[in-house]
Amino acid sequence: MEEVPQKLIKRIRSAALDGSVAREVAIEASFTRALPSFSIVGLADEAIKEARDRVKSALILSGYQFPPLKITVNLSPSDLRKSGTQMDLPIALLIALEKENADFGDFFCFGELGLDGTVRASSALFAIAFSLATQGALKRVICDAESAIQIARIPQTEVFAIHTLGEAIAFFEKRTEFFPTQSVRFGANNVTFANQSYYYEENFSVDFSEVRGQTIAKRAALIAASGFHNLILSGSPGCGKSMIIKRMAGIMPPMTMREVLLQASLESLEGKTPSFRAERQLRHPHHTATKASIFGGGSRESIMGECALANRGVLFFDELPHFPRAILEALREPLEDHRLLISRVNSKVVYETRFLFAAAMNPCPCGNLLSKSKPCRCSQLEISRYQSRLSDPFLDRIDLFVQMSQSDHGAKAGESSIEMRSRVFEAFRAQRERGQSEFNGKLSDAETERFCTLDREAQSTLLDAATHFALSARAVCKLRRVSRTIADLAASPDINKAHLLEAFSFRKR
Repeated sequence: MEEVPQKLIKRIRSAALDGSVAREVAIEASFTRALPSFSIVGLADEAIKEARDRVKSALILSGYQFPPLKITVNLSPSDLRKSGTQMDLPIALLIALEKENADFGDFFCFGELGLDGTVRASSALFAIAFSLATQGALKRVICDAESAIQIARIPQTEVFAIHTLGEAIAFFEKRTEFFPTQSVRFGANNVTFANQSYYYEENFSVDFSEVRGQTIAKRAALIAASGFHNLILSGSPGCGKSMIIKRMAGIMPPMTMREVLLQASLESLEGKTPSFRAERQLRHPHHTATKASIFGGGSRESIMGECALANRGVLFFDELPHFPRAILEALREPLEDHRLLISRVNSKVVYETRFLFAAAMNPCPCGNLLSKSKPCRCSQLEISRYQSRLSDPFLDRIDLFVQMSQSDHGAKAGESSIEMRSRVFEAFRAQRERGQSEFNGKLSDAETERFCTLDREAQSTLLDAATHFALSARAVCKLRRVSRTIADLAASPDINKAHLLEAFSFRKR
């Protein structure tokens, strides 16, 4: 059998998503003299196979002749399922430059083609580019103009924007001079801690000054935001539980540039246009949400759920006991391990879940158990059943629990969001200058031993409390981490008895 000459095979680089991780795809095409045909192989989905018609129309309407040959396009690796329309442009370039000695070099090529040859943005393209950059594979990119502005924000990446297939062909034929897209200036405010720049947004859509009274609950929210500690607020309807939690996103610690880009990548994976805002997300699923929507699902391939999308942000469950028990119990692993493994027939994907879990709940089914003005209509059995929906292993993963009472109508406003955020920033500064790469609430056991040091009196108090209240090893570690955050808010290098006692006051009784 006659071997196909190497010069008849051309290659160009692109990529496809495997879960939330981008995998490089080498697109290669062979051109042989036989009955004219055009086929795409390599586990391509229907959207990629439909590229045959888009590519053929785009080439003809752009003034290029479609070669009367047998064209076979292979997407390698062939064992990876590939989806999306971002491979239209590289396939068209291989065919258009079939007779040219074009050097595609280390370029990654992305773009969906219109029938007239226009290059359009494809879904999740920023997420693909960010994942490749994280792996150290992305250096130079050619793509549509809209995506180029987004991808240019990724450091150490050259991005060339093109509008039509003709421009892309001219680019690789070097008939026209193109210049890299300039990165848009990042508009957020920045602050430097431990020689690292962090970014934050200045404006507040909602403010803590709007919350009247509830000093203890606001203190718990301050501690939770400073150390990324899990929080549950319980109280009668209208006492301000949801108000407080919804305002926590505005006072969260500042973000590194990588965290801003990671959040933009998550928005891209969700089908949204990346906002590049230096404000941590607050995800707020309804209690009727399915298990798949919370943790991720899909019959063949895994799709991100709320736990993964809330990474480095806040995951808020309102009306906590009304969530299905299966969801609450399944939350135990991502809350403890900060990762989530989704296994499907064709894929196994690990998502990072370093979010702050916040929840609000009523003390009983009717909500009036602690009300000063309304009688409770629930029997003791109904109250017991309602509260038992939260298991002890689940509650053991909660750092702060506050039982809220109704505020008086004449209660004064407390600290504003700006004042609370400045205190969060100082606590965050202490964590970073101590050499921590993680928030206090997300420290490992070894890091807890290293960074959460107690003085002699505090150590004795903790030992007595652990013995008297039969605290688990997990509960003891969480007490130390919360105490460390309280000490940071007090600008104390060590944890003393007062810090430990305040942390203990927030435990579920």
